[in-house]
Amino acid sequence: MMKMLTRWSLLMLLILVVSTSAEAQKKKKDAPAPAPAAAAAPKADTTKRKTGGPQPYTQVITAKAVTQHGLFTVHKVNNDYFFEIADSVIGREFMAVTRIAKAPTGAGYGGEERNRQVLRWEKGPDNKLFLRAVLYINASNDSTAPISEAVRNSNLAPIVASFDIKAINSGQAYVINVTDFFKSDNQLVSLSPAIKRNYSLTTLQADRSYIQGMKSFPINTDVRMVKTYTSNLPPQSSGPSTVTQLPAGASTGFVTVELNVSMIMLPKNPMRKRFFDNRVGFFANGYTVYGEESQRAEREVFAVRWRLEPKPEDVEKMKRGELVEPVKPIVYYIDPTTPKKWVPYLIQGVNDWAVAFEAAGFKNAIVAKEAPTREQDSTWSLEDASHNAIVYKPSTIANASGPSVIDPRSGEIMETHINWYHNVMSLLRNWYMVQTAAVDPEARKMIFSDELMGQLIRFVSSHEVGHTLGLRHNFGSSSTVPVENLRNKAWVEANGHTPSIMDYARFNYVAQPEDNISQKGLFPRIGDYDKWAIEWGYRLFPEFKSPDEETAKINSWTIEKLKNQRLWWGDGEGNRDDPRSQTEDLSDNAMKASSYGIKNLQRIITKLPEYTKMPNEDYEGLREMYSQVAGQFGRYIGHVSGNIGGIERTPKRQEQAGPVYNFTAKAKQKEAMAWLQQNVFTTPTWVIQKEINSLTGIDPAQTIGSLQSRALGSILSPNTFTKLLKAEAEGGTTNYTLTEMMNDLRKGIFSELDKRAPVDIYRRQLQKSFADRIIALVKPAQGSLSLQLPPGFTIATVSPTSDVLSTAKAQLRL
Repeated sequence: MMKMLTRWSLLMLLILVVSTSAEAQKKKKDAPAPAPAAAAAPKADTTKRKTGGPQPYTQVITAKAVTQHGLFTVHKVNNDYFFEIADSVIGREFMAVTRIAKAPTGAGYGGEERNRQVLRWEKGPDNKLFLRAVLYINASNDSTAPISEAVRNSNLAPIVASFDIKAINSGQAYVINVTDFFKSDNQLVSLSPAIKRNYSLTTLQADRSYIQGMKSFPINTDVRMVKTYTSNLPPQSSGPSTVTQLPAGASTGFVTVELNVSMIMLPKNPMRKRFFDNRVGFFANGYTVYGEESQRAEREVFAVRWRLEPKPEDVEKMKRGELVEPVKPIVYYIDPTTPKKWVPYLIQGVNDWAVAFEAAGFKNAIVAKEAPTREQDSTWSLEDASHNAIVYKPSTIANASGPSVIDPRSGEIMETHINWYHNVMSLLRNWYMVQTAAVDPEARKMIFSDELMGQLIRFVSSHEVGHTLGLRHNFGSSSTVPVENLRNKAWVEANGHTPSIMDYARFNYVAQPEDNISQKGLFPRIGDYDKWAIEWGYRLFPEFKSPDEETAKINSWTIEKLKNQRLWWGDGEGNRDDPRSQTEDLSDNAMKASSYGIKNLQRIITKLPEYTKMPNEDYEGLREMYSQVAGQFGRYIGHVSGNIGGIERTPKRQEQAGPVYNFTAKAKQKEAMAWLQQNVFTTPTWVIQKEINSLTGIDPAQTIGSLQSRALGSILSPNTFTKLLKAEAEGGTTNYTLTEMMNDLRKGIFSELDKRAPVDIYRRQLQKSFADRIIALVKPAQGSLSLQLPPGFTIATVSPTSDVLSTAKAQLRL
């Protein structure tokens, strides 16, 4: 699904230069700030100056000009493009966001962001207009303080492009030629260096690159460009490790992409910030602060949110607790190319968030609408940055994403386009069948009804909208639910199987057939955590005048709210050692939940030939769904093995009692080991389906070996060893020790030795895998099996004096 950290990482690299006082805001234009390194743009000029200065306006913008008015007035004269920059926007900051519009297969998908940069126009000497790259630093609340002067002197923003002023319109707007600037290759409005490296793109082919067109709107101007590059990769080369192959159509050594750069004006008055809190899962932005009273440079981090404000006449109503309408609600438009039967479900997925905003004090704060047709409004465009949209992508990618444009000074979300790809429906079908077919007859076929698929699309819509509201994943949410509640029909249908739709909890796989739970108790929904998170991010406190003033109030409010366990946020992306915060898991006990899940998989797997039967089709569907069942079993293995060596982290403020870090209880870790021995290392013969194997050619030994290898890869990793040693160092044998864990593991895997029982092919395979991994720990270069760790596990550095090596050697001697 959505992997939102990557798209925010560019913003988090910024060091912003912002003065918080009114005087600092007034002088910001004269206080240049640093910018990230950017390649010097080529000279952006094609018209020759006749007199060394601006020409009469009508001689440059002739009667042949095709003109569009907007943020920057755009003129096309013959083959040249001109920007007319109003004096009122000189010095104003805007963000240039470069996205893929079209690309060959393998080089990205339409709508994917590939670059962003904050810029501003600046009047230079000798009739020049400069383009500066912008970063911000909050030097001091007093812009006249010595530290402010020092920061400005040390952080001069680079001029990244220079343009001759061709004409001046009524003394209020400057005309420049931007043709070569956009046709050329530069780091401001093109592919980022990382993307070029990924595909070994080198020289821009000027004769095969051109400007396709420009459009201008009230707050943004967009430029569509076609650019062709040479590539150093051989036609069929795998290239560097980050590249699988050349994009389709690039076998000649050239790659052509269509790019759209959108230049969006940042608000004149930045939104009031809300300082980030790691107890609530919001995306964050930030910059470095140099303060007169601070003894070190501080990092000021704030949450990413929309600007929701009450109408002036409603402020007192809000203070009294009445629901009020925002000045500007959040509106999402559905892409007109979306298949009509899915539109109502996408709309409902947006509107489901209304209840969360009511918790924050706003009514009618969020709504989805169908985009107007060309006949209804010929000026309406998805490229207009004042419109948010859910965009349909006819692509084979099985995913959805929600990129947004953020004001880096305040965290304000300015616009967003949610991309949902056609093949996400295949992903939804696979999930729903393997997780619920044992209890929902509607899931027992390869083609779902439109109603069922529509509800699944609604769930995806809600999840992605949550990201565009500022919310990160909450992988820990489902761990707050007692496992038996998931089988309680009345409880789970009333409360849902997870308190957050931002979890990767998917569907209720714990429910058993005899529980008679309906789809209401199987589907995710906007839950208690989601309502709390929106309230935390969007509730206003007008009695305070600044983010600093409201900090104590928000902290005490948050402490009180978090007494409700269902409001906990578990960071499963930044903290992967906490077994409570895993993807795809359910409940407060992974062992019990996974046992229930296996019971359902055992019911499903024998019925797969029936469920996947399609007229005039081969057995590829059967193979796919068998693989999905095995994959679901693999997820259960991951959920359980994550408990071994687990370190639980619960962020707190100093006003809150109790530790932040806890080792997973010894009893729970031993329970996890016993579960693995019983369900994984004891050959899971239910996975072996002779009928399916005979129809698909699947190798059962390979399937089971892969599942067992996943468990061993987690347990026998230096990372797990190191965490167990740390637990022993702090708590001795009251914690699960490395030696105890290894003894438990080895005794189970080699149990035939004590019983002098025969060892079958599956057990021999397991025992060899165990030995290979131990050898790889002791002598990595000589191990016959390279150590493959599941996602989320990292190789820790093993000290020669650590017990990791001695424990591994001891196991080889036993």
